[in-house]
Amino acid sequence: MTTAKPSNTAKRRNSGRSYNRGAITTKKVNNAIKREIKPAIAASERKIVLFNKPFDVLCQFTDEANRQTLADFIAIKDVYAAGRLDRDSEGLLLLTNCGKLQNTLTAPNKKTSKTYWAQVEGEPTDAAIKQLCQGVELKDGLTLPAIVKRIDEPTLWPRNPPVRERKNIPTSWLSITLTEGRNRQVRRMTAHIGHPTLRLIRYRIGDYTLKGIDNGHFKVITDGQ
Repeated sequence: MTTAKPSNTAKRRNSGRSYNRGAITTKKVNNAIKREIKPAIAASERKIVLFNKPFDVLCQFTDEANRQTLADFIAIKDVYAAGRLDRDSEGLLLLTNCGKLQNTLTAPNKKTSKTYWAQVEGEPTDAAIKQLCQGVELKDGLTLPAIVKRIDEPTLWPRNPPVRERKNIPTSWLSITLTEGRNRQVRRMTAHIGHPTLRLIRYRIGDYTLKGIDNGHFKVITDGQ
């Protein structure tokens, strides 16, 4: 029994299939994903929402398992997350209806910096911090140089549930600024130097920060702010 091969017309039709990912559309061309950025919208129509995401909330508006999503906190239409924040991480998530801004904040070649506050197990040495700054070898390659420094414990909202700390092992806080966005990168970097991350908060994306935004709340940015 033989199986009919797809016609050249069908191949061409499939190679041009578009995938809608929020305000950015991607198109598969010759088995490669090409990002198609929608034209910039008028400043008067642009929406930027800064959300302080709580722990255990998904960065999407729907979920078949009835877990908490953005829809439980944000009732603004036609905005999409610029990048993601893991379910077990907290802090700044930016949503917008502007594809150009989404691309600026998420495209790897743009190298938009992001700052995270990480509570880690133990107290990293100067040598360990230097490793993070210079780059560490993960399974998906060497990380780019980062800005890493010790910080005092920041004043934060209580996490629910609380972080499980081991009584005989101290914890400390690091500020980590990256210009790339690999999956669970901060957690993997600190684990690599022997100091697992216990709590992770994203404080800054580019020029936008969490300042003045309570956990579970959002702020709408207008031009000029």
